[in-house]
Amino acid sequence: MPTNLPPEYFEVEKEYRAAKTIEEKIVTLEELISTIPKHKGTDHLRADLRRRLSKLKESSKAQKRTTKQESPFNIDPEGAGQVAVIGPPNVGKSALVAALTNATPEVAEYPYTTWTPTPGMMPVANVQVQLIDTPPLSAGFVDPQLLDLIRRADLLLLVVDLQSFPIQQLEDTVAILEENRILASHRQALYDGARRPYIKPTLVLANKCDDEACAEDFEVLSELLAEDGWTLIPVSASTGRNVEAMKRAVFDILGVIRVYAKPPGREPDLGAPFVLAKGSTVADFAGKVHQDFYRNLKAARVWGQGVFEGQLVGRDHVLHDGDVVELRI
Repeated sequence: MPTNLPPEYFEVEKEYRAAKTIEEKIVTLEELISTIPKHKGTDHLRADLRRRLSKLKESSKAQKRTTKQESPFNIDPEGAGQVAVIGPPNVGKSALVAALTNATPEVAEYPYTTWTPTPGMMPVANVQVQLIDTPPLSAGFVDPQLLDLIRRADLLLLVVDLQSFPIQQLEDTVAILEENRILASHRQALYDGARRPYIKPTLVLANKCDDEACAEDFEVLSELLAEDGWTLIPVSASTGRNVEAMKRAVFDILGVIRVYAKPPGREPDLGAPFVLAKGSTVADFAGKVHQDFYRNLKAARVWGQGVFEGQLVGRDHVLHDGDVVELRI
């Protein structure tokens, strides 16, 4: 039976064959599979490529186990989400990550102090979110591994310097991203390329808004960008201005909820929530606690939204942020 593969398949196949690293092969193979139309004629091809992808992922895991980390750009996600802090040189990305997390990236007044990504954990809403300070994006050269890191992130924080041509910085950074098929969520309708883009929720942080004197500058920037659909937040790495609002925005965009476990006959530990995606069920929560709970779960008692205190619910009950759950097996 004919496969009737689209021209896009053969373009991506060339990239896959030219890929040199395992990570590059995984990325292009995933894209290759997405280009194949689903019908009986392509069943064998899709199955073969999925097997190949599975082997590559196993090989990648084995390589990480033996070399600890193949590349500084391969950063395992931690916490409630992985957030890439990106932007042009000298806008204060490293200073922001240093101020918000336990990381210690090099911070200096001159550009290009960051050559490799540095992760750190940012506390927000009783959970930890992983921020990654990244090398600057500039038109001259962008490391393909940096682009892969950005594609894997759950959220992008695009930093500009409010005091130094922020609109130009934003436009230049967006141009680099979109040349590499990475689009902010609100701009996906503008994409007219033949190949699948990578859609990422994106917040623009106008850094160096240190005090009220900068408020007018931010208002002007907001007015000039009003029709472009960007979500902008003024922040200051040096004074901490508005960082709590930024943290809350990050938490909301990541689309996660905090659920607390209550052992039978004991009080819940409200200092250690389990983090789940919005829309998760009691069964999903049980799997997070332990696979034995997931397999043997019969019911649960829930304290929180949409239930009376300690209401008995089934596996498919949808949980909400702040719910307390006592599992029954």
